[in-house]
Amino acid sequence: MSRLATADCRIIRVARSAQPPLDLPLGATVIDVTGAAGDRGVWDRIADADVIFHFAAQTSAATAADDSDRDFHANVTPMRQLLTMCRERGRRPIVLFAGTVTEAGIPSRLPVDEDAPDDPITIYDRHKLMAEQDLKAAAVNGDVRGATLRLANVYGPGARGQRVDRDVLNRMIKTAIDGGTLTVHGTGEYVRDYVFVEDVVDAFLMAAVQPDRVNGRHFVIGSGRGISIRDAFELIAARVELITGRRVPVTTTDPGTRLSAIEQRHFVADPSRFSAATGWRPSWSLTEGIDRTIEALRCA
Repeated sequence: MSRLATADCRIIRVARSAQPPLDLPLGATVIDVTGAAGDRGVWDRIADADVIFHFAAQTSAATAADDSDRDFHANVTPMRQLLTMCRERGRRPIVLFAGTVTEAGIPSRLPVDEDAPDDPITIYDRHKLMAEQDLKAAAVNGDVRGATLRLANVYGPGARGQRVDRDVLNRMIKTAIDGGTLTVHGTGEYVRDYVFVEDVVDAFLMAAVQPDRVNGRHFVIGSGRGISIRDAFELIAARVELITGRRVPVTTTDPGTRLSAIEQRHFVADPSRFSAATGWRPSWSLTEGIDRTIEALRCA
C-alpha cells in the first residue's frame, strides 16, 4: 500500500474487517471496502478497478486439512466470484494472483522453475492450484488479463506470524528481539528460499504495468538463493545479537511428530523467466532483509 500511496491513483483496500487509517503522505484516493472475499457483493463494489491484486487467502496447510470445505471457500470461491463478476459486467481488469510454490509439490530437482510439473500434495495447495487454473482459463477466454506469481517463503515487515506454520522467519526474529530462544524442530537441514516482502511488492507492480508479457501464465518468485532452516535461524540470532548486544541461543528439539512431506522438502526458486518477462530482479539479501525486519519490529 505504501508504494502506491503517493501515486495519482485510486486505491480500493479490501479487508475482512475495518482497517486503521493509513499513516502515510497520500497522493492517492483510498476507499475501504469491508467484507469476505468469498462474497460476490465485495467484488461488485470494486467492479471498476483496472488492476486487482488478489492476496486474499487462508494460508495454513494444517487448517486446510482440518476443514477442506472452509479452505475451498477461502481459496477458490473468491477467484470464481471475481471472474464471474468480470464476465457478467464485461470488465477486463488485470488480475494478479498470489499463488504458492508448493502447488508443484515436492521438487525433483533444484532450482525450481515453471517447467516443474504440478503435483500438489496438500489440500491447501490443490485449492490454490484450482484458483490459478481458473484465472488462466479466464485469461485464455479474454475475460481478464492475469497471471499468478507463485511465492516462495515471504518474510519482512508486516507479517504477523499468527499461525505456527506460517511467517516462521518473522516469528523467530520477534522471539529473538524479545530475548527468547530460537528452537529448530528436527535437524533444520531442509533448504528454503526466503524472499523479502519488498522484492515481492516489486514483482507484483512490475507485472501490473506489463500485463501482456505475463498474461495467462504462472511464475516462480523467490530470491534464487537457498539456505537451510538451521542456518537461517543462526543468521537471525547473529544479527539480533549484533544489534542488541544480547546473545540469542539456538537449540534443536525433536518435533514430537513426524514432519509432513511438504515440510521435509528442499526448495530454491529459479525466477529467471519472470525476470526475462518483466525486468524484475530480487534486490534484498537475506541479511539485509533480516536487519530491516529487526528494525521494523523494534520500532513497532
